[in-house]
Amino acid sequence: MRVKICGMKTLAAARAAEEAGADYVGFIFAKGSKRYIVPAAAREIARELRHVKKVGVFVDAPMDAVNDIAALVGLDYVQLHGHETADMALRAARPVIKAYRYGDDFDAVAANAYPAEIILVDSYVAGAAGGTGTAFGWQEAAREIARVTKPVLIAGGITTENVGEAAEVFHPFGVDVSGGLEEDGEKSEAKIRAFMAAVRACD
Repeated sequence: MRVKICGMKTLAAARAAEEAGADYVGFIFAKGSKRYIVPAAAREIARELRHVKKVGVFVDAPMDAVNDIAALVGLDYVQLHGHETADMALRAARPVIKAYRYGDDFDAVAANAYPAEIILVDSYVAGAAGGTGTAFGWQEAAREIARVTKPVLIAGGITTENVGEAAEVFHPFGVDVSGGLEEDGEKSEAKIRAFMAAVRACD
């Protein structure tokens, strides 16, 4: 099961994620987010990482800006976390991860048709694009999400304590975690290591 640790703001946290075995680290480029990082700072962190894949998270940003930031930072993927159209995704210069909010606009047929390599399913919280730390109704969602034929990342309220349950319910390609690994709003290196140990115990 792959792991994406999102909302990176420091080199120490990103290195801890890479060293603990995370597959992806995410940088938030949506300015309204409390985990927003300026592209130049993300580039400095990204340059120090060796093998973990780097993902930039965008919410309804112009695709020219997405591509410019992807080139500047050296991103491997762009995650479109708003209501970006398929036409917009086709203009992305990097492979696309498309995020849907379960309970808002999620539909397996649409997800399968969308030009993305990976589908991410997050919680729907009115007025929030994501990153709320709230889990959605996993059992009721599992059947619809199982209809997605692309690799699926499960997000929204994932923690060390419930990642085993997420693995059991969804058998996903991977999980996306952010707030569950924070203390006082900052990533905890100890929590990152504990989370990765819990993931290995699932596999």
